[in-house]
Amino acid sequence: MTKVVTGLERLVNEKSLQDSIKGNIGYLCHSASIDSHFNTGVILLQKLFGSRLTKLFGPQHGFVTDVQDNMMETAHYVHPYFKIPVYSLYSETRIPTDEMLKGLDTLIIDLQDVGTRVYTYISTLSLIMEKCAGRDIKLVVLDRPNPVGGEMIEGTVLQPGYESFVGRYPIPQRHSLTMGEVGMFGKNVLKTDCNLEVVKMTNWKRNMYWIDTGLPWVLPSPNLPTMEGAITFAGTVLFEGTNVSEGRGTTRALEIAGYPGIEAFSFCERVMKRFNEEGLTEGFNLRPIIFLPTFQKHQGQNCGGIHIHPTVNAKFKSWSVSQMLCREFKRELGDKFEFHSKPYEYEFHKLAIDLINGTDTIRHWVNNLGSYSELQKLETVGHEKFLNQREGILLYK
Repeated sequence: MTKVVTGLERLVNEKSLQDSIKGNIGYLCHSASIDSHFNTGVILLQKLFGSRLTKLFGPQHGFVTDVQDNMMETAHYVHPYFKIPVYSLYSETRIPTDEMLKGLDTLIIDLQDVGTRVYTYISTLSLIMEKCAGRDIKLVVLDRPNPVGGEMIEGTVLQPGYESFVGRYPIPQRHSLTMGEVGMFGKNVLKTDCNLEVVKMTNWKRNMYWIDTGLPWVLPSPNLPTMEGAITFAGTVLFEGTNVSEGRGTTRALEIAGYPGIEAFSFCERVMKRFNEEGLTEGFNLRPIIFLPTFQKHQGQNCGGIHIHPTVNAKFKSWSVSQMLCREFKRELGDKFEFHSKPYEYEFHKLAIDLINGTDTIRHWVNNLGSYSELQKLETVGHEKFLNQREGILLYK
């Protein structure tokens, strides 16, 4: 296996890249901002640039990746070890303020994304790009692998009117872009006029999943402790918009889904029978599971449901499997099944499920217990336009 070399490691090892980083530096990072030997990016950059590294920034879930859920903010502080300020971009603001950017010549962005539109690190990137448009601040994205690969496109494209912090660009739920490529989409397709440079990886290919990269996995947020969870997340994140538990409060969050009172074994049999009848069978297994959330939804109650196990990554359609599971929970629970109406990521008027899917069409499909073939038609609206748009911004083959 040829190991992928990330943008961070290229910066650490290539003098020409180091020389291109001018002036005072800010660094947006988190616990997964490491090199292949688990060295923390902040320490590496302090060794490279010394006192020129003047500010640190953290995304949602915090600079140290310790905050669990949406709309749980983190504070600004001076780091007790690095002795420099840490500014939270998930606080009273999601957009860097003038004061945060004051005195910076370069802002380095080094976040491990997971390839799903609702994962907010690409939203943070887009807001930084828009804030820095027309400013004399160079943005440098240290690129990292998309852990769910660069080929499979899944899920609905964000529709106008459904923009939020969990969806700012008109891209599919599973977009198959790297962080750097999302930046190029914003700059070249959406014409965000900022000074953006991407430090590309070497040896990363579009058909790679995380397991193929040779890199260590460090959880990029508290509820994605495994690389398998990153794959299932592209679909299971939808359960955040329902009263079905997505497994928060367990050790396999976003790989499982369940609800109190469901008999897991018979439910799993019924689900698999319908999946087989409708032709959704490749690349995964479903296993009956009973789990006990220690916090969040259904805390302290046994939930019966499903554990999704990817078996062939290149064939596993996470988004479709989870939407079909959502339909089956609706069928199983009847009036007990609910789409949450509480605020979600600072949006107070639209349903969370519609913000997650970027459209209300999927919610109506679930309520009508629609077919898999109907779901496929809804899913592909806008895909052709997106594929044409992204063709010119891809950085890797």
